[in-house]
Amino acid sequence: MAMCPLCNSLKELEVSCPNCGTQLDDSGKVSDFLDPYGHYNDEETVKMGDGYPNTARDQICPHLMVCNDCGYDVVKFIQEE
Repeated sequence: MAMCPLCNSLKELEVSCPNCGTQLDDSGKVSDFLDPYGHYNDEETVKMGDGYPNTARDQICPHLMVCNDCGYDVVKFIQEE
């Protein structure tokens, strides 16, 4: 089974804010915001309800990246390994 390198602290994603140039913070998986108790479910169940139709099939993990200076946010899809 594949795992997300960001969720497991194996890698860090460095993305700059397109508005102000500040480093975006990884706020975690999008599914953690949709269901605060979702982390108790198995990963396949979580992916079925995360709002993205291909996360399970393509083995990708959607992460919310946020700029703490200007409030910009974007979802980045991380390839699981």
